[in-house]
Amino acid sequence: MSDYIIKNGFVFDPLTGIKGDKKDIGIKDGKIVEASEVKGGKTIDASGKTVMAGGVDIHTHCVGPKVNVGRLMRPEDKLFRSRTKVGNTRVEMGFSVPSTFATGYAYARMGYSFLNEAAMPPLHAPHVHEEIRDTPIVDIAAMPVMGNNWFQLEYLKNRELENNAAYTAWLLNATKGFGIKCVNPGGTEAWGWGMNCTTIHDPVPYFDITPAEIVKGQMETNELLGLPHCLHVHPNNLGNPGNYTTTLDTLKLAEGIKPNNKFGRDVVLHNTHLQFHAYDGTTWADFESGSQKVMDYVNKHDNISFDVGFVTLDETTTMTADGPFEFHLNRLNNLKWANTDVELETAAGIVPYVYDKNIKVCDIQWAIGLELALLAKDHMRCHLTTDHPNAGPFTRYPRVIKWLMSKKARDDLLHSFKWSEKVIAATQLESMDRELSLYEIAEMTRAGPAKCMGISNLYGSLKEGTNANIAIYDINPEKMPKDPELIEKAFSETAYTFKDGVMVVENGVVIATTPKYTVWTDVKVKENAIVERDIHEKFAKYYSVGLENYKVFDEHMHNPRAIEVDATN
Repeated sequence: MSDYIIKNGFVFDPLTGIKGDKKDIGIKDGKIVEASEVKGGKTIDASGKTVMAGGVDIHTHCVGPKVNVGRLMRPEDKLFRSRTKVGNTRVEMGFSVPSTFATGYAYARMGYSFLNEAAMPPLHAPHVHEEIRDTPIVDIAAMPVMGNNWFQLEYLKNRELENNAAYTAWLLNATKGFGIKCVNPGGTEAWGWGMNCTTIHDPVPYFDITPAEIVKGQMETNELLGLPHCLHVHPNNLGNPGNYTTTLDTLKLAEGIKPNNKFGRDVVLHNTHLQFHAYDGTTWADFESGSQKVMDYVNKHDNISFDVGFVTLDETTTMTADGPFEFHLNRLNNLKWANTDVELETAAGIVPYVYDKNIKVCDIQWAIGLELALLAKDHMRCHLTTDHPNAGPFTRYPRVIKWLMSKKARDDLLHSFKWSEKVIAATQLESMDRELSLYEIAEMTRAGPAKCMGISNLYGSLKEGTNANIAIYDINPEKMPKDPELIEKAFSETAYTFKDGVMVVENGVVIATTPKYTVWTDVKVKENAIVERDIHEKFAKYYSVGLENYKVFDEHMHNPRAIEVDATN
């Protein structure tokens, strides 16, 4: 590890309020320090370049069983846009479902340092952690899926919040998970009966609880424990015309709930991939954008956040714990399909999909994602994702940034569509002149996600004492390029990426790897005899594995970085 001084760069760091000031940054012993503290270190001349903290991806699907099944069922995904071995890197394979090595290298080239795997089946947590271990450079956390968990359904139905909190703490510790993820609350369990929950008031078969009760109870549980991240929700009724009403009903459940903000977050509910939940119309024939209606509400309520899930108009591979949606998608496109039920916990499905620019629905979806980000008034609560790989691969983030920063780039693509007139009529994108700034991009990709996840003391900032995760982009904010393609190029491959003080990328080439970390939440609660009894009884009666074989052991993990939460009081 070397010490560095990064000189003369234009620094954008929303968590310290730096908006493009020329500033020198020091790196010493893997931490960010005042440049004057570095004696005899190497100098990086960042003149004419943009300097940001390492990127933070709040919602991606990059490791775990469904990702691996996606790799297995899509051999054709490896035949295009794979990279050959360069220098000391491993061979990189895959486009929409890249290999573990390709994932780590690609994120590093884009300047990212932290990923949140947003759907870990608790039963398969050891597999998730094995793939985290095998993904180079970037630190990764994983969120166990709980929105259809039998334990929680029973506790929340009976309003046993303390028991639900104790079980949640046990599950986070058992799986080495980060926080509470809720996918299609109640609907995935209903799918086991061939049913679904498309509104927040539909009863879950057998359990006699509604999605509204599940989401509300999980939010209250999350704040009772004081977890770093808020409740992470994939709402009901994903991907259907007119579903913006279900989305608004879900968001309104957060009204009156205040954050237990010991980790500095301000929100209690994070709505994932909002693009898929902001649809108006009654059928695909009259399908149109509902982004304005959703954002009118979001902009007025500062205790909720969202990531967008931008459609990138690519061939990709959809994968989600929303089993009934994947069945529905398979019936729409008749492509390959995999579906599974994870006992007592969740489900999942995988379907390849092509977002074709010559299909009107796909073009409207593309426009809706951009509208959401351009309508947002607070980009600390609006985060850049593609719900990788569901709306497109994460490697398209630079392209999304180009669209957000350049009206010309948006309009050129919009007017190239076969159905451009109908897309324009169904959306408001063409009339939107707003172009986001580099500071707002830093909010969407660094500061905002880090703050929302409660990890801003470790990631997403250039403040002194923070881990030296730094991205330097070859883009001059005083001379912004007239050609928007240069924006995409700059964000695709950094001039330099530093991970924990180690230079891992230089001029877009991975030159080194460095020890990385598995981030999880170590929650301590009072002993709860009722929950302990319930866990032993259900494992003996229902699970196909023994309790002693369920937990994640240390050998499954790689450099565990625990965030400690004391909820004993």
